Amino acid sequence: MKVFTTGQVAKICKVAPRTVSKWFDSGRLKGYRIPGSQDRRIPREYLIKFLKEHGMPLGDLEDEAMAKVLIVAQDQVLVENLRRELPLEKAFKVCVAASGFEAGIQAEGFHPDCIIVDFSIGRIEALQICQNLRRNPDFSETILIALLPDDGSSMSFDRSTINETFKKPFDAALLAERLRTLIGAKKELV
Repeated sequence: MKVFTTGQVAKICKVAPRTVSKWFDSGRLKGYRIPGSQDRRIPREYLIKFLKEHGMPLGDLEDEAMAKVLIVAQDQVLVENLRRELPLEKAFKVCVAASGFEAGIQAEGFHPDCIIVDFSIGRIEALQICQNLRRNPDFSETILIALLPDDGSSMSFDRSTINETFKKPFDAALLAERLRTLIGAKKELV
């Protein structure tokens, strides 16, 4: 469990250490004192919760506190439904790519926790995206979800590269809840 000193919290919040001490002493910022000392320690999850509650920027903690999701799809209705179910205020940061090439570029810069691939962009391209991601050691832990079209055709492919599949049409709220569970197990989302 990562903990911060009042000085570290002051730097993150861009305030004086005395201000952090006042927040702590008033009970607004939760933490603990080191036994036999006046030094305070603030656990990461309490700091993130405090920053969110007070509308303060998360700064360097954003990567730890946000569940980053990359959606590879061309269907704008699908993208908007997912964005609505994965709002920023609920600790989700969403990025969208419309092609395999764009997905590769976005994945490198965005470092998502989860990549959702809509197979409607084309079965071959979608499979290629999944296989390329799994070959890259940087994305070996990334959760991969496939959205499969419900067009009556049976999709036979190696599903070992994919963590979960959803058949379209699906409930976006259900997918969002599943993401909270999957990513929450990896990150301690507050």
